[in-house]
Amino acid sequence: MSSLYAAVLGAILLVLLVVSLAQMRRTHTKQDYLLAGRSLPVLVLVFTLLSSWIGSGSLLGGAENAYGHGLVALWQPAGGWAGLLLIYFIAPRARRFAQYTIPDLLEARYNQAARVLGVVALLFAYTASTSYQLIGGGDILSLIFPQTITPELGRYIIAAFVIGFTALAGMSSVAYMDLCIGLLATVTLLMTLPVLLHTAGGWGGFHASLPSSHFTAFGDYSHIRALELFLPTCLLMLGNQSMYQKFFSARTAGDARKATVGWIIGTVILEIAIVLIAMLGHSRAIEEQAQPKPREIIAYTALHFMPSAFAGSFLGALLMGSVFAKVISTANNYLFSPATNLISDVYVRYLAPGASNKRILIVSRLTVVLLGIWSLYQALHTGSILKATLYAYTIYSATLTPVVLAAFYSRRANAAGAVAAIAAGTVITVFWDTPLVHRALPPALAARDAILPALLVALGCLFGVSLLTAPPDPVKLLRFQSYSDERNSSSGVPQPR
Repeated sequence: MSSLYAAVLGAILLVLLVVSLAQMRRTHTKQDYLLAGRSLPVLVLVFTLLSSWIGSGSLLGGAENAYGHGLVALWQPAGGWAGLLLIYFIAPRARRFAQYTIPDLLEARYNQAARVLGVVALLFAYTASTSYQLIGGGDILSLIFPQTITPELGRYIIAAFVIGFTALAGMSSVAYMDLCIGLLATVTLLMTLPVLLHTAGGWGGFHASLPSSHFTAFGDYSHIRALELFLPTCLLMLGNQSMYQKFFSARTAGDARKATVGWIIGTVILEIAIVLIAMLGHSRAIEEQAQPKPREIIAYTALHFMPSAFAGSFLGALLMGSVFAKVISTANNYLFSPATNLISDVYVRYLAPGASNKRILIVSRLTVVLLGIWSLYQALHTGSILKATLYAYTIYSATLTPVVLAAFYSRRANAAGAVAAIAAGTVITVFWDTPLVHRALPPALAARDAILPALLVALGCLFGVSLLTAPPDPVKLLRFQSYSDERNSSSGVPQPR
């Protein structure tokens, strides 16, 4: 059986390598590398957005939560769904702005200090996100080859693939790899769900095999705990730099909006399927008296709980390959994003403003390698994927999302408020779980996740400091004003000057 799984994984890696090499031949300039020449069509946008969002956080962290608590795990992706509904209205504005990174946006709307602090927050958030993708990929390789590959060795192997794929062709490589991976994962997950449900004895047998609390809206969680799952994903979705880069890469603002509709539909379907597959895997584990690691339940199900006939084994191999490919895809996206920050917001902005395209491409690829090594270091020193996921989401949600949304929708938020919000949110999130903070706080407050205190303080700083200081420059506000959707049609979208 392991030879079949190895063959499927090998075929997937070969296809991804071919795609990366093909796109590398078309990459000649900074805009090609960072934004795919602003030429991504709607179909590619849909699947690259889908692939960048659903990775280890869903397939391992979310599945870990579903294994232990049931449908209540849907509160985490539900935050993303709520964010997506709002993004439908943000996407055209983001495309009209059409810069390279979120810090570009922060400087254009606020000032250079906001840009620099934004880069710092993004480096913390995205390298942490990359690290738990590497953990997930290492776990999968160890499951398939338990005699030869340990989880730690698997992380090194996955890091090598991710760094190599990402460095080759930048955004083009990431986007077209996502198209292949997204199609494979969507078809495989939707085929797997009914097969597993049938083997569990239908919905009745499935429901009877797990505690009844697993099938309720809140399960064994409090309302506050559900909110702590909902808020980070909602706010991350609204301020996700990887998402904005994809919008900046679209051909037109209309294409960005159309892609968002496909993204909403795909995300809702796939996230529900992932949670149900994890719960069905738990049901089968009880039946077989197996004790898999909760975060590995989907991969373990693919390896051990699919029907024994060749068709079932092949579907299991495809499911394993899909999880593996999605982890690589999401790692590519999260690794590429901070590399873009360092190139556009530090290297080109301050160190080498007149650098040639050739030099920028060389430095971009070297930056990907260095950030990949840093992410690998974090992966080797991280335990729970779910905890790492929420940490990364919280840094972004509490520090960047409020000021990004205020850039588009608030005429009063100013540079001083933005700088105070980013700094306060980052500090609270990074130090919230340290012993010093826990000793200084009441136990009931210290036991909570960082999202609520970090977000509340960041919002207080953003609006409080803005109201106490001078209003923003009207010239900066003008660029972020919206205009009617009728002017947002296809090739007639005005480009920023």
